[in-house]
Amino acid sequence: MRRRIFLVVQLAFAAAVLGFAAGTIADQWKKAQSAGFGFRPNWALVALSAVVVFGTYALLIETWRLMVQGWGFRLERREAARIWLVSNLGRYIPGKVWQIGAMGVMAQRAGVSPVAATGSAIVIQLVNLVAGIGVVALTGAGLLQEAALVVGAAVLLGIAILLAPRLLPSLLRVAERAIGKRLPALTLPERPIWFAAIASVAAWLLYGVAFRVFAEGVAPTASGPAASYIAAFTASYLIGYVTLFAPGGVVVRELALVAFLERLHLVSGGEGMLIAVASRLWLTVTEVLPGALYLALGSRVNGRTVDGRG
Repeated sequence: MRRRIFLVVQLAFAAAVLGFAAGTIADQWKKAQSAGFGFRPNWALVALSAVVVFGTYALLIETWRLMVQGWGFRLERREAARIWLVSNLGRYIPGKVWQIGAMGVMAQRAGVSPVAATGSAIVIQLVNLVAGIGVVALTGAGLLQEAALVVGAAVLLGIAILLAPRLLPSLLRVAERAIGKRLPALTLPERPIWFAAIASVAAWLLYGVAFRVFAEGVAPTASGPAASYIAAFTASYLIGYVTLFAPGGVVVRELALVAFLERLHLVSGGEGMLIAVASRLWLTVTEVLPGALYLALGSRVNGRTVDGRG
């Protein structure tokens, strides 16, 4: 009976996710077509940008897997990818709890404690937010072409990475006040937290580079240094992420991205809106497609604890 209930819940979750995602993609495709400038992308550059994004996903999945391992559980890479990618679909359902909740349920079915799985995800999200702020400060300082600011931002980011295990309890308390819920106490070793901090910085940089390639693919006149695109993408993504009422940061991220692109003189005229709308479609497809494929294939690999239980 429990298995049947779980199957029904999983199918309902999949239907809800795919329904919201399909509606989002259809709406964004219409906006991209009506945004003007004749939407004629360079598909080779768009595909290259997607490859970089998928590589970034692989880095983030491995970061989460190692964090789970720090709790004392072992999870195969294939199963970690399945849980991470499928639960990631939950961000397209209104409300910010579906992604974490789905991850906990799926991890438990794989033999991993839901506390370890969701706790690891929360830790990575907190570290990722701090790393994103650091990346914006670093790349933004580079835009001012002031060597002292660049060095200062790099030093502060390095210090934040080194102090990440010490800063984590304070970040958890902030998160508790934000969501109004008590989070589990963490006793993670320092190494996976340091790895998460470094990987988060690398992920933001890769996302920004992918966005730079994508922007050139959909708007050939787009120009400017990669650092500018990294700053614009990261800042707008963070703004969309912390906006709790918007699933996936939709609309909020696009408006912020257009403002940053224009402020940094990366586009002219209405090309900023074209890039913003097209990039939302691009991100939606790259996020939904892998998880949808896993749902369709229904692959399962059992997770095990380090000492063989599970």
